[in-house]
Amino acid sequence: MFDISLVRYVPKNTKIPFISWRWIALVLSVMGIIGSIFLFSTRNLNYGIDFTGGTVWEFHLAEDPTNAEMVAIRKSADGLGLGAVALQTIEQSGGTQALRLTIEKQPIPEGAENDDQAQQEALAKVQTLIRGEYAPVETLSVQVLGTKVSDELKVKGALAVIIALIFVLLYIWVRFEWQFGLGAVIALAHDVILTIGMFSLTKLEFNLSIVAAILAIVGYSLNDTVIVYDRIRENLRKYKQKPLPEILNQSINDTLSRTIMTSMTTLLALLALYIWGGAGLNGFAFAMIWGVFVGTYSSIFVAAPVLILLGVRRGGVQK
Repeated sequence: MFDISLVRYVPKNTKIPFISWRWIALVLSVMGIIGSIFLFSTRNLNYGIDFTGGTVWEFHLAEDPTNAEMVAIRKSADGLGLGAVALQTIEQSGGTQALRLTIEKQPIPEGAENDDQAQQEALAKVQTLIRGEYAPVETLSVQVLGTKVSDELKVKGALAVIIALIFVLLYIWVRFEWQFGLGAVIALAHDVILTIGMFSLTKLEFNLSIVAAILAIVGYSLNDTVIVYDRIRENLRKYKQKPLPEILNQSINDTLSRTIMTSMTTLLALLALYIWGGAGLNGFAFAMIWGVFVGTYSSIFVAAPVLILLGVRRGGVQK
């Protein structure tokens, strides 16, 4: 029988000096955070319909459209004077293709209380146009979001992330000490800011599924951080006279095989989701792949070294 233990893939009893690299990591993290804030301030995010309002119509033609037909549909829709109109193909089960047409938020008519009617009228114009040229057309789904709903989703999405970080702080504080709780929140905030910066840089669509991905990143990174923190607490009790940097370094090395194998297996699943999951899941999968990298990095180079700055205590005596 072949030995498939983790020792065959990750060396045992490693002594990598992670803590001695903490200043290099600090510079990289600060540069990444400043860059992310700058990108968000200057480029903002490419908000999807969830946050901007508008209309998304998914439909299926009798035959999969050619590239020329895609261009013709887009030009015809642009000619209606409805503002920006985006068209893309989405894969369906069975290998067939559907089309997703997005119409930007329409201006609210004078005297109207909301823009729902304007959105419905814009959708009706597009549907009439396409059905007249490419009948039969099968509607798969229609999503219409007005300004009020999209603004509410923005606020609720931001609140979801903030509340998650607050509860993380409380959980780690109760389980360990306040230094551990604050360290975990700093590491998680680091991951969230870098993820938002990446989406500002790439201009990938930022929608509710990305908010869900950010919350999943918080959970993944927290799990990694708790594993490291638990070993740190254990070693603090075991080696009462050893300097804190040495204990932190030993604890990270003790959990290194688990960290690497968990990250690699998670990445394999996410890569499969990104490659074969279709356009609807690409953004979520990309955010999660990025989150695995930054979450693993932060649990080693942010969450643990920050305990030195916060002056973690053991046995009531600061070391």
